Amino acid sequence: MQRAVERAERREDESDFALSVVEGLSRPHKSLPCRFFYDARGSELFEEITRLPEYYQTRVEIALLEAHVDEILQGFGEGGALVEFGSGSSRKTEILIARLPRLSVYAPIDVSKSALEGARRRLSGLYPTLSTRSILGDFTHGVLLPADIASMKQLGFFPGSTIGNFDPPEAVELLRAMRKTLAPDSAFIIGVDLKKDAGVLVEAYNDSAGVTAAFNLNLLTRANRELSADFDPAAFHHEAIYDPLKGRIEMHLVSVKEQTVELLGERFHFRARERIHTENSYKFSIEQFLELASAAGWRVSRFWTDARGWFSVIELR
Repeated sequence: MQRAVERAERREDESDFALSVVEGLSRPHKSLPCRFFYDARGSELFEEITRLPEYYQTRVEIALLEAHVDEILQGFGEGGALVEFGSGSSRKTEILIARLPRLSVYAPIDVSKSALEGARRRLSGLYPTLSTRSILGDFTHGVLLPADIASMKQLGFFPGSTIGNFDPPEAVELLRAMRKTLAPDSAFIIGVDLKKDAGVLVEAYNDSAGVTAAFNLNLLTRANRELSADFDPAAFHHEAIYDPLKGRIEMHLVSVKEQTVELLGERFHFRARERIHTENSYKFSIEQFLELASAAGWRVSRFWTDARGWFSVIELR
């Protein structure tokens, strides 16, 4: 039965991937959604990215959480539910759970059953008495918590500056959806990457080891494997640039020559230097993020930043 469920999940994921790839490559300005980075290989590569010297985000956010965890959790008290939007590796989550010995429930929300199961197994090994209640769903559109969790005191958690992957209007809608998921009196802890020298940003997405390039190009390898496409990854190169007007890093896959790619019975022509836009990563000032949160019905209660002002952990109410 479990294998049948896993096969059905894979078919659903592949169908979403196929539709999104065809739609994205059919646009005048070609694009692919960044959510498809995270197949098994992509997830491995991203974990490797988080350990690179150029990629400051994970290192600085973990340091902030470790330094201020007691302040962050002040007032949460005993019991209650820690609700995380997207579980990932759960490394940052463990910092909070370790300081919450009487936490009633850890409730990660994710669209991937395999990611949820991985988080459950890992945390069950570390905290055998912790109740982990995985919730399968797309938190970008709002998710209803089970009735017993919905009645508990809740702390929301959304680390990693994932909010930066959304255009500002989409980010406002996402924060509104999260408000609908959490109880009205909840605190919500969110990681936000701040504006800084463009050189630091560009280096973070163009590491010298080429891991981010491999992560980006893996999208084409995934399309070849799952959609029988005939991309030649060597005919594209990774490009990450900073747009100061929009305040964001943009990642692209750039065709090195004129070429045609076939997949699912469709043919897609690329000019030399034509780009596939794969990801945005917006950077904020505290004031900009305050305005964004306010538009979604939140208020910034407290925030913590590192000494260089590169990253912030923000408490919304």
